[in-house]
Amino acid sequence: MSTQVKTQPQTITVKRSGRPLTTWGPPLLVLAGILAIWFVISALLGDRDFLLPPPNEVLTQAFFNPSTMGDILQSLGRTATVALTGLAVAIVIGVLWAVAMSQARWVERSLFPYAVVLQCIPILALVPLIGFWFGFDFFARTIVCVMIALFPMVSNTLFGLQSVDIGQRELFQLQKAGRWTVLVKLQFPAALPAIFAGMRISAGLAVVGAIVGDFFFRRGSPGIGSLIGNYQSRVQGAELFAAIITASLFGVLIFAIFGWIGKRAVGKWYDFGSS
Repeated sequence: MSTQVKTQPQTITVKRSGRPLTTWGPPLLVLAGILAIWFVISALLGDRDFLLPPPNEVLTQAFFNPSTMGDILQSLGRTATVALTGLAVAIVIGVLWAVAMSQARWVERSLFPYAVVLQCIPILALVPLIGFWFGFDFFARTIVCVMIALFPMVSNTLFGLQSVDIGQRELFQLQKAGRWTVLVKLQFPAALPAIFAGMRISAGLAVVGAIVGDFFFRRGSPGIGSLIGNYQSRVQGAELFAAIITASLFGVLIFAIFGWIGKRAVGKWYDFGSS
């Protein structure tokens, strides 16, 4: 008499071990190389080192100077307000625009070319016109942010809404689900990774748009872009580099925050932003 022994399949879960040395080692080595090259170029410039002041002067004359950092942070706060407002408007308009195009082919054929045109317009050429129409303060700078940050939201959201699995779509059709039910319960959950990817891209572009608006709209409340222009005209190299580095770090921070939000919102079923 033979007996059969049934064994349950075992599931092996492999967890990624994030070692600090492996994670942070290569970026820190690259940073050390950049700083070394920076020091060498500054030394070679000699009396013209104001073109590229050494990192220690940027730290002592700008980052460790309470007066200079106070001006930089105050200007950055104004730029951040414009960037976040423009990003919020771009997200709302972009999602609604993409939803409208996803519901009918004729709507997509009618509206998507204008999204491409908006992306291809040289924004620097339109900045004087925007200032002429809407003034040079908060509202005009927000418009610049929206125009720069809008296209990634439209294109990524539309891609996500249209990339629903055909089998799942046919299942909803067999259940005679309405258009709104399909959109809310099928298309939007499937499109979340693409939507948050678009948010990350638009977040960085909104910061760029706010700085561009500050740089060209010299009137009104000065932002970090206006401060960069002032430092440039006064040939204050250390302060100029400190303002540029601070603005760059703010853009990286906004990008990272939206990546973290996207990873938490989408959930573990999609490894958002990992490599």
